[in-house]
Amino acid sequence: MSEPVERVARQVDRLCWTGILLGLAFTMTNVQQFAAAGAPVWSLAWSAAWLLDPMVSLVLLAILRAEQVTARYGVRMGGWVRAAKWFTLAATYVMNTWSAFVAGSAALVVLHSVPPLVVFVAAEAVTELRDKLGAAVNAAPSAPPAPLPSVPRTSFADYLAAARAARTPDVKVTPAWVREVTGCSRGLSSRLAAALVADGGRS
Repeated sequence: MSEPVERVARQVDRLCWTGILLGLAFTMTNVQQFAAAGAPVWSLAWSAAWLLDPMVSLVLLAILRAEQVTARYGVRMGGWVRAAKWFTLAATYVMNTWSAFVAGSAALVVLHSVPPLVVFVAAEAVTELRDKLGAAVNAAPSAPPAPLPSVPRTSFADYLAAARAARTPDVKVTPAWVREVTGCSRGLSSRLAAALVADGGRS
């Protein structure tokens, strides 16, 4: 049996967001070093430098989350939203790789480029993935309804036995009384009453 599309959509969503968050967390130390610019540890400038990356990352995450929700309803964002997203992504990349480019180390450039680039690609992919998976959820066939439990039919003999068990000497056998004690239909109650009278019940 194939895995439900809704479950796959939730897994893909969680994995993409986990990757984005881990990538942004990795870039935090690089951005802090870039912003601190050699300031002494625990100095005001060094401590304030830790605020730069969360500031940019929170704005980026807010934009990505908003795009994800609006894409679900087919609403396109304006130019300022895309400009803000790409500005925050570009700022993250530049601050992460600046020291590597200055040092002229290709290995450091690659190392510090991978997390921001993964965030870039995932940021663009997560919205479309969510949109397409939502369409797949709507297109997926719904599960067939569960079959109703079969209800055993009560035979004439069963109704008659129930009426005989409920009859007492002071009971006047009528179709209404038969329906009351057995729950049978109106048409069947007349036949049952006749059978009881034939058995010796009072009419």
